[in-house]
Amino acid sequence: MAGPFDLIIGVLLIGLFFNTYLYGLVTYQFIVYSNTKFSDPQWIKIMVGVLFVIDTIHTAVGIYMAWDMCVTNYGNPASLLLVSWAIPFTACATSVVAIISQFFLGHRAFLLTKSYILATAIGILSILGFIFGMIAGIKSGIAGEVSKFGPLKPYVICWLGFQTAADLLITASLSFVLSQSKTGFRRTDTIINRLIRGAVQTGLFVAIFALADLFSFVLHGDTNFYAMFAYPIGRIYTNTLLDTLNARADLKNMTNTIDMDSESNANAFRMNNSHTLHSVQIQKEVISDTHFDGTDSVFQSSKGAAV
Repeated sequence: MAGPFDLIIGVLLIGLFFNTYLYGLVTYQFIVYSNTKFSDPQWIKIMVGVLFVIDTIHTAVGIYMAWDMCVTNYGNPASLLLVSWAIPFTACATSVVAIISQFFLGHRAFLLTKSYILATAIGILSILGFIFGMIAGIKSGIAGEVSKFGPLKPYVICWLGFQTAADLLITASLSFVLSQSKTGFRRTDTIINRLIRGAVQTGLFVAIFALADLFSFVLHGDTNFYAMFAYPIGRIYTNTLLDTLNARADLKNMTNTIDMDSESNANAFRMNNSHTLHSVQIQKEVISDTHFDGTDSVFQSSKGAAV
């Protein structure tokens, strides 16, 4: 039989526990990135550092919130009717993490597709999600009481709706262009499949949590059920982005002979299969858009951006 606080404190604690676990993974990914000799442009290193700082602060705020509910206000259920400052902070912090991650991945999609229309669409959706997320966070703090969350629903719907649309558009575009670059050769297709898996992971997990957050807030706004999904979203963004960056080390090992395969494919099909040649060039572009100190030229990018 459910207790009176299961959907108020219980579900929130589950979200905070999962968020803390994901922060542990973020810390590990950050250490791996810092200790690997990527010669990334300075803006990428700054982006990674900013995301890690935001995740650290947000996780500390979540732990404080759990302490405030379960220790400081133990035996004071009336405090649950008030909006803790950690709730608007979560919305704003998640919005910041989302727009940083989406701009980076949108830039990555642009490098592969060369489509200004796609890049513009991703940028517009991401900016709209950020704006409505900040508005929802600020207004939730102004409301002061949970009972006054009703008018926030349109802002939350727009926030998570635009944010999810941007994630799915990034995932779909990256998956499509990478799948089109397959040639049937095992080594090169293995690398493409690894990149497609990373693209799907980037948008799928965060979209699931964002939609769960959206529907639980709209349908069960009188509980904290939505918080179980809201708190981990920022950590999911950072984890998938860092995994995308750190996966380049594995790709390096997988591509020891990629140049030989690519040149063989190009020579074999140059005269009678322009699609295959185009696919090989995409593969080389994807793989060469990676930065390592002291590695073969195939891993040196002339664009100055990481994929």
